[in-house]
Amino acid sequence: MKKLWILFVASRYIFKGRSSSPVLAVLGIGIGVLALIVIIAVMNGFQLGLIESILEISSYHIRLESFPEEKAGYFQELFLSVPGVKAAVQFKELQVLVRGWRSSQYAVLVRGLKEDTLHLDSEMKRILEFEEGSFDLSGRNNILLGSELSHRLGLGIGDVITLYSITGILSAEDETGSDNFIITGIFRSGYYDYDSSWAFINIDSISLLDADNDLKIGVKLANRFKDISLLDQAGRLFINEGFNDFKLSSWRDYNRSFFGALRTEKLFMFILVGLIFIVVGLNIYQAQRRSVLQRREEIGLLRAVGGSEKSVQLVFIIDGAVIGLTGACFGLVFGLLIAVNIQQFFTLVENIVNGIIFLLNNFAGNFALGTSGDFKIFSPAVFYVKEITSRIIFYEVALIFAFGFLSSLIAAWFASRKATKIQPAEVLRYE
Repeated sequence: MKKLWILFVASRYIFKGRSSSPVLAVLGIGIGVLALIVIIAVMNGFQLGLIESILEISSYHIRLESFPEEKAGYFQELFLSVPGVKAAVQFKELQVLVRGWRSSQYAVLVRGLKEDTLHLDSEMKRILEFEEGSFDLSGRNNILLGSELSHRLGLGIGDVITLYSITGILSAEDETGSDNFIITGIFRSGYYDYDSSWAFINIDSISLLDADNDLKIGVKLANRFKDISLLDQAGRLFINEGFNDFKLSSWRDYNRSFFGALRTEKLFMFILVGLIFIVVGLNIYQAQRRSVLQRREEIGLLRAVGGSEKSVQLVFIIDGAVIGLTGACFGLVFGLLIAVNIQQFFTLVENIVNGIIFLLNNFAGNFALGTSGDFKIFSPAVFYVKEITSRIIFYEVALIFAFGFLSSLIAAWFASRKATKIQPAEVLRYE
């Protein structure tokens, strides 16, 4: 109870003061927390979308290669018996040239899959969006094209294309393999490289292009970050079953440089936007330091009636804590609200900007000036996205909140040290 006077004095300073610095400091921290939460959430949406497209369609979480092809079904069942494994599918892949009826040709990676792949792999089914047709690989000459590749070729459902193997040699003939295929589906993965240079065919049709192509097994895990332990566990299981000639690899091996670049990009964005907290912290430091100098007489009086140095310092630290907590909570609530409704938020911003552009165009038209078109934050002509997505990661939000709060608290602590150096006798001597 004896320390309640500290809370009383701190509340008087922050709520009854004439300065607008506390309000500006709260707004500064709040806007910083809000901006960082929204920016990181949108960046997570883009990056995790790319990562999921790569892992769920291309590299898988774990790959098994260099094994006897006749044992493929047995190995597949062994993987599925390991705890933490969600799916295991067989596939082959081959680089080919694709040519349409317009004689235009492009280099494409063709992956051979079984017709029940989407039934076995629910995550791949979730990622692949079919703009036309469906995942129909029931025929040996059926093919699925990426949406951008089909646009390049100018082809659609039911059209015939020719595949020419770049490296494959037919076992029966000493010439490059080739065959005609009918387009039964046009997919969109959300990753431009796949949509512009990938195709899927029946796994048995790969032999028409390359008879010596090796079979592989792609494995999906419930938690991809447990790939190291699963590699060890699967390796021991295969050796115990009497198999020694095989190759196991992780998604980290295939995408190390790309994922490292994404992490670096996110880290630097975090740092750049986090500079807001440094600027706000310096402003709080200056405001608190000025407050200490303006209240020298009051501090001297508090010290004279028995207040200790630490108690007086605590008054200003509490002020900084209240500012930081209020601003961080404000930014947290509105940041999460915007991040969860990011598509609606961008639509609102675009409508406001386009309304202003409309008024300016009318004004420019009256004076025979040039006009401008509609504004889009993420235009499909520039960004390969249909809609803006955001992903909120709990520990990142907690870290941003802590940065906002601690920037104010630390700034107030440094500024309050000035109060401990004020001597009551010097301040009150001429009062």
